[in-house]
Amino acid sequence: MPAYGDLVILQSPRGKRYLRRVEEGNDLHCQEGVLPMADLAAAEYGTEVRTRQGVPFRVQRPTITDLVKGVKRQTQIIYPKDIAYICMRLGVGPGRTIIEAGSGSGSLTVALSWFSGPTGRVCTYEAREEFYKLCRRNLEWAGVGQNVTQFNRDIIDGFEQTDADALFLDVRTPWDYLHHVVRAVKPGAALGFLVPTVDQVSKLLHGMETGPFDDIEVCEILVRRWKPVADRLRPEDRMIAHTGFLIFARHQERSDEWDSFRTLGTRERKQEAARQERLAAARGAVDAADAPADDEAGFEE
Repeated sequence: MPAYGDLVILQSPRGKRYLRRVEEGNDLHCQEGVLPMADLAAAEYGTEVRTRQGVPFRVQRPTITDLVKGVKRQTQIIYPKDIAYICMRLGVGPGRTIIEAGSGSGSLTVALSWFSGPTGRVCTYEAREEFYKLCRRNLEWAGVGQNVTQFNRDIIDGFEQTDADALFLDVRTPWDYLHHVVRAVKPGAALGFLVPTVDQVSKLLHGMETGPFDDIEVCEILVRRWKPVADRLRPEDRMIAHTGFLIFARHQERSDEWDSFRTLGTRERKQEAARQERLAAARGAVDAADAPADDEAGFEE
């Protein structure tokens, strides 16, 4: 049964769900009446309790999905559909060190802490103090965060870690920090990025071309629920569609020998030639920037 201090889900017959903490005097007041916390504390999970108007409410234990969706937010949160794939692709789990940049309201931080367990470690960076504090409050509210170390600073100067197993960036211009990413993780580490627009994806991919990154994946996750009626099975009228682009990669040094064994089709050869042209142009720009300035006396009007 729920103990005082626990979070519980209360579901009404109309489908309304309330995520409440069992606290003395924290009775639920709603259209269906008043539900005393004392009655809730005496109930078992999976049973029903009644308001003073006799309306039954189901008592359920909250899942990590409920906690992620229930955080207090001042920023756009990452949704469970994206968080699940992020955690799988980054290999979040016990004994691993995960870096997150852009804590925001802390929805992903809550999930990373949950999945990492007592032997895992999460290091989360947030430049804005109000979001840094909000993330901590949400971690404490969700009953997690003992394995989370917070950093209230911009990542423009890099990360304090140098051997993380995975890293996730949720910042406006992730391509500006790729050189810091490489220094913060182990060789072969899994990397993830979240950006909302197509042009940001393109800029990130261009930035990754000049660094030790490979095994790149770009995706978006769409969830379409179906109406659970056996004899009239059909999709719901509304769906959770685009919430952001997810980009994943590996920290991987490239080699000419590896590339020589790759089999490329006509389209891939054209794409590789275009990539090599961009790399050559980038190297030329760096060389030009490093070259000494021409003597002004050499120019005549």
